Amino acid sequence: MSTPASPRIAFIGGGNMAQALITGLKQRAFAMQQITVIDPDAGKHQQLQDKLGVRTAAALSEQALQADVIVLAVKPQQLKAVAESLAPLLRSQLVISVAAGIRTADLSRWLNGYRTLVRTMPNTPAQIQAGVTGVFALAEVNDAQRQLTDSLLQAAGEVVWLTDEAQLDAVTAISGSGPAYVFLLIEALTKAGVALGLDQAQAQQLSIATFKGASLLAAASETPIATLREQVTSKGGTTEQGLLSLNQHDIHAIMQHAAQQAANRAKTLGDELGAQ
Repeated sequence: MSTPASPRIAFIGGGNMAQALITGLKQRAFAMQQITVIDPDAGKHQQLQDKLGVRTAAALSEQALQADVIVLAVKPQQLKAVAESLAPLLRSQLVISVAAGIRTADLSRWLNGYRTLVRTMPNTPAQIQAGVTGVFALAEVNDAQRQLTDSLLQAAGEVVWLTDEAQLDAVTAISGSGPAYVFLLIEALTKAGVALGLDQAQAQQLSIATFKGASLLAAASETPIATLREQVTSKGGTTEQGLLSLNQHDIHAIMQHAAQQAANRAKTLGDELGAQ
């Protein structure tokens, strides 16, 4: 299958992740009339049409699926039923799943052995096109389809390709769950600021801006992260004292344990969802 210049895309599900991807595509001047969102919630249709300029449909049909790419953007618990309804309507489309936890082997089984499948793990900053998405494709996905996948997902942020599907559990633990870790740290730093005499608004502004600025600096710099940390840490200074406290509580072990627990849960959820 060759990749068309302006691919037609059908999103099954019109929730937050679908809207994040479509918004990113719109900002890149993608032709919105090439996109159809299929969602049973008729209340969403007018909103999607007005906000994004896409076509909408209430149910799966051959007409609604006149597409080169089908994006499965439903809740993981709904995917088996959706896949079984989709299976007889598939032709040669590229199918991209953004449903967390569902492995390609199980999705393929629900699709009667269909193998032109890509599995992804995006994260919530995709809502402002600042996300990062882990991606795994089956061998049946050709180079043109991989390039098309990459182009579509870049509309929501950065893309990391994986050669082993099992690595998606680690991606889930790091970037999928990671925003929650960052939000927790922002909360904690904000509370610390209030305890030191700042008001809530001041402490929160300082905390958010600090995380944002440090992340942007790390992304823009070729300097190793450890070196950037050392550059802030003067011997005998204030930062050194703060870091000593964090290291006394073994911050590295805490983060590693948190990520391991999240990865373990991701694997367990994959087992449970795939057993349907």
